[in-house]
Amino acid sequence: MSQPKRYTITAALPYTNGPIHIGHLAGVYVPADIYARYQRLIGNDVAFICGSDEHGVPITLKAKKEGVTPQDVVDKYHAIIKTSFEDFGISFDNYSRTSAPIHHETAQAFFKTLYDKGEFIEEVTEQLYDAQANQFLADRFVVGTCPKCGYEEAYGDQCEKCGTSHNATDLINPKSAITGNTPTLKETKHWFLPLDKHEAFLKEWILEGHKKDWKPNVYGQVKSWIDDGLRPRAVTRDLNWGIPVPVEGGEGKVLYVWFDAPIGYISATKEWAAREGKDWEPYWKNNDTKLVHFIGKDNIVFHCIIFPSMLKAEGSYILPDNVPANEFLNLEGNKLSTSKNWAVWLPEYLKDFPDKQDVLRYALTANAPETKDNDFTWKDFQARNNNELVAILGNFINRVVVLTHKYYSAVVPEASEFTAVDEETLATLKAYPAVISSAIERYRFREASQELMNLARLGNKYLADEEPWKVIKEDEARTKTIMFVALQIASALATLSEPFLPFTSAKLKTILRHAELDSEPTWNTISEKETLLPAGHHIGEAELLFSKIEDEDIQVQLDKLEASKKANEAANKTAEPQKDEITFEDFTKLDMRVGTIIEAEKMPKTKKLLVLKVDTGIDIRTVVSGIAESYNPEDVVGKKVTILVNLAPRKLRGVESQGMILMTETTDGKLVFVNPDNALETTNGLQIS
Repeated sequence: MSQPKRYTITAALPYTNGPIHIGHLAGVYVPADIYARYQRLIGNDVAFICGSDEHGVPITLKAKKEGVTPQDVVDKYHAIIKTSFEDFGISFDNYSRTSAPIHHETAQAFFKTLYDKGEFIEEVTEQLYDAQANQFLADRFVVGTCPKCGYEEAYGDQCEKCGTSHNATDLINPKSAITGNTPTLKETKHWFLPLDKHEAFLKEWILEGHKKDWKPNVYGQVKSWIDDGLRPRAVTRDLNWGIPVPVEGGEGKVLYVWFDAPIGYISATKEWAAREGKDWEPYWKNNDTKLVHFIGKDNIVFHCIIFPSMLKAEGSYILPDNVPANEFLNLEGNKLSTSKNWAVWLPEYLKDFPDKQDVLRYALTANAPETKDNDFTWKDFQARNNNELVAILGNFINRVVVLTHKYYSAVVPEASEFTAVDEETLATLKAYPAVISSAIERYRFREASQELMNLARLGNKYLADEEPWKVIKEDEARTKTIMFVALQIASALATLSEPFLPFTSAKLKTILRHAELDSEPTWNTISEKETLLPAGHHIGEAELLFSKIEDEDIQVQLDKLEASKKANEAANKTAEPQKDEITFEDFTKLDMRVGTIIEAEKMPKTKKLLVLKVDTGIDIRTVVSGIAESYNPEDVVGKKVTILVNLAPRKLRGVESQGMILMTETTDGKLVFVNPDNALETTNGLQIS
C-alpha cells in the first residue's frame, strides 16, 4: 500500500462582523468540507484549517455602528460562526482566530523575516485622510467610483462588482465612510511588497504551470491581473486595530489585513499541531504536501498573487497546488446582501430546520456556482429534498431495510447464483468510487453529488426491475440474492455519501450496523471487495433518512425575505419634496366630505383600479381609485372615506370618475383610507387616489 499523501486544505477566513450565510457555504465551506472528508476517507493525511479573520476595517466599522469595541465584535461573532460551523458539520481540524497570540507572533515573525531580507519597499506616500475623523482612510473607510468598471460604490481596496483589487487612492470621487466628507491627501510612511518583482515567477508558475489544471474563472482573473502589470502593494496601514508592525518606525501602524489573514492558515496549523502533538512544518514546508485554498471569487487575487508572492519571498514555504474558487450565489434572483438582510443566515436555518443540515449541503452542492453565478431558491431547495433525497435516496434505503426486516428478520440473506443483471449491477456499483473520486479530484462537486444520487437510482431501478415483493411468492432463493445485492448498494451508499451528507451517512451506518462488522467498508474497499455486508449480519431498525418539506415550511422562508424587501424599501424611501405654497383661499376651494362606499368592483384588464360607488351625502357617484393592489373589492364595501367632491370629472379607461378618495401611506408602505375612524400614528403624507 502506498504511503498516504499529505494535504493542507484551507478555507477562506470569514470576517467576524456577522454570521455565515448560504453564499459563504456554497462558495467556500461546503466544497472545502467535501474535499477534506473525501481525502480522509481514502486514507490521506489531512489538515483542514480555517479561523475567524478578526482584523480589518469592517470590524472597526461594525464596532462604531454598535457602540462597542472591536474586541467585543470579534468575540461575539467568532462564537456564533464557530458554533454554526460545528452544528452544520464542517469538519475543520482546527478553527482558530487571528486575535490569538500565536497568530500575532507568527504574522509578526513573517513580516520581520521579509523585512530583514530586504523584500519590502519603504515609501512615504500620500494617502487619503479624513480631517474631521482625524485618521487615514484605509480600505473600507473609503468608498468611491471604481477606476476600472465605473461602479460608484467600490471600496478602497476592492470593487465588489468587477472584482478588481486596487488602492484607496485609485478611486474616483472618494468619500470617507466615516463622515461622508471628501478626503484630502496626507503624507505617511508604509512598507510595500513589490509584486512587480515577482511578476516573472508568477507568469511561469501560474500562466505556464497551471493553465490546464486551474479553473478557467481563476486562471482568467489571474492572467488579467498579470497582463495589466503588477505594482507594489502596501502591507501596512495607519490603524489602531490589528497586529502592530514589529519594526522601528512602525509605531501606530498595523499589518494590512490581507497580509496578516492568509498567515492565519499557518498560525492555525501551528495551533492544531501543538494540540495534537504533531510537527506543523511538513504541512507547509514539505514538497510532498498538497496545499489547496478554497475561496470565493472575490479573494482570487489575494490567494493567487499576493500570498504566493509572500511565500516565495520568505523562501521556505510550499506554494498552493490549486485555488478552486467558486463564483457567487444569488438568492431568489437577487444578489445576496448582508446590509439589506437579503440572505439565508446559517444560525437561523439551523433553528428553522434543526435536522436538515444535509438537505442544505445537498441543495447547495447540486446547484453550486462552480463556473458561473447561480441562484438559490426555496422552491428548488424543497424540490431537491422531496424529489431527490426523499424520493430517490431515502426511498431506496427504506425499501431495502423494511424488506430485510420483513423477509429475514433483519439478517442479511445468503446469495445464491448471480444472474447477468446481478453481476452487471455489482460491477457498476464497484465503479462508483472511482467515478465520484474523479469528479472530486477535479473539484467538480456538483457532478460528484449527482453521481452519488445515480448510485441510489441504480438501487431503485434494480429493485423495481427485480421486484422481490413478487418473486418472494415463487422463488425464495432468488429473492435472497436480490436483497443481498440491494444491501451491498445500501452499504456502499453509507460510505460514499459521507463527504456530501455526513449526518445521513452516520445514520445509515448505524442502521446497517457498520461498526459491528469485522471489516467496515471503506472508500477504497468498495471497488475491491465482493461483499460489503456479509450474509448473517444483523442490521438495525428502519428509520427515515429524510422527511418531506411542506409548502408551508417554504412559505415561512419566503415571507421572511418579503419582510426584508419591504423593510429595505421603507428604509430607502425618501419623502417627496414639498409642493409650491398655496393660499388659505386656495385650500377653502376644496370640498371634502365623508362618504360611504356602497359598491366596489375590479376594473377589467387593470392591476390597480377599482370602480367604486360612493354615497357622499349629497348624491351617489362613481369614483375610479388606484387601490386594487392594496384592497379587494369586498374589503372596502361599507368603509367610510374622505372624498374630494368638487374635482372636475375625468375619464379613466372609459369610466367617468366623479371625485377622488383621500389616502395616506404608512411607513411600511401600506395604503390606508383617511377617514374619521383612522388614528394613524406615522404616515408618509397624504395621497389622493
